[in-house]
Amino acid sequence: MANRVLSHETLLSLVIPMYNEEPVLGKLFERLDLVVQSLPVRVEVVLVNDGSRDRTLEIATAQVQRNPVYRVINLSRNFGHQMAVSAALSLVRGDVVAIIDADLQDPPELLMPMLERWRDGVDVVYGQRRERKGETRFKLITASLFYRFLSKMTTTNIPRNTGDFRIMDRRLVLALNNMPEQHRFLRGMVAWLGYRQEPFLYDRDPRVDGETKYPLKKMIAFSLDAIFSFSTKPLHWMSILGFGMTFFGIVAAIIWVILRLAFPHLFVHGVVSILVTVWFLFGVNFLCLGVLGEYLGRVFINVQGRPHYIIHEVISAESFLPAETTDTEKDG
Repeated sequence: MANRVLSHETLLSLVIPMYNEEPVLGKLFERLDLVVQSLPVRVEVVLVNDGSRDRTLEIATAQVQRNPVYRVINLSRNFGHQMAVSAALSLVRGDVVAIIDADLQDPPELLMPMLERWRDGVDVVYGQRRERKGETRFKLITASLFYRFLSKMTTTNIPRNTGDFRIMDRRLVLALNNMPEQHRFLRGMVAWLGYRQEPFLYDRDPRVDGETKYPLKKMIAFSLDAIFSFSTKPLHWMSILGFGMTFFGIVAAIIWVILRLAFPHLFVHGVVSILVTVWFLFGVNFLCLGVLGEYLGRVFINVQGRPHYIIHEVISAESFLPAETTDTEKDG
């Protein structure tokens, strides 16, 4: 593909989801302002307030008043990180779109070298972490295991050790906006789209302040969305498990009957073996029902057709302009 142009004709849309990010916003805006001034393109910064309960919306609104390149999308409640990003993607106007978190773990100063790769014809430049500073060993181990497991489960090549930090060409954003699923795993959806995608290696910084918005409970739910949205292998495994247990049960029954007839005095009637067998079979049965329920629940939610998010208001520099004087007031 021919190289693209980075000039003042090019518009970069920078998407930043926010949920209770009051402690970090001052440092975020300080660094963003410097980055925006240094870029050779026009920039719109789209801040998404995902139902924050602190002063995030107030601080973001004040930033819009100070700098007109900022806009705020205020959602009606907390819909989650992936939905907040999706809300922004539906409204961005840029030729190229970047996604970055508010906690400054992904340095905004890297946007320029990533834009250069987009200029050279790469459709998606995704940040791939060489080092993850400030994260616990438990988080590192579980993240590694998750990506290894996900790569075995899916036919889509989802890059390891990545997040949503990336830049994308506008045509991919338009394609993402046309994907209707409710349980959104954006990095998997982007990988599924194809096009030319390349990693950008970097060292991830620790959070500058505040707390992580992905505790263990949310990470587990996020992992389930990733697996069940991009793989039907659990259903296949259930079929194999059911066939194997049926075969094992038939063989065990035949052997038991033969031994019972051949050595009737060796067998003592007991309860423990029966209980263990029943518990095991019921456990497998409920496990299979749980996997089916995960898929069926997702089908139910998608069939409902509810919107992914509700935008309460969009706050831009125009929101603070004085109302135009009416003709009546002018005549008076």
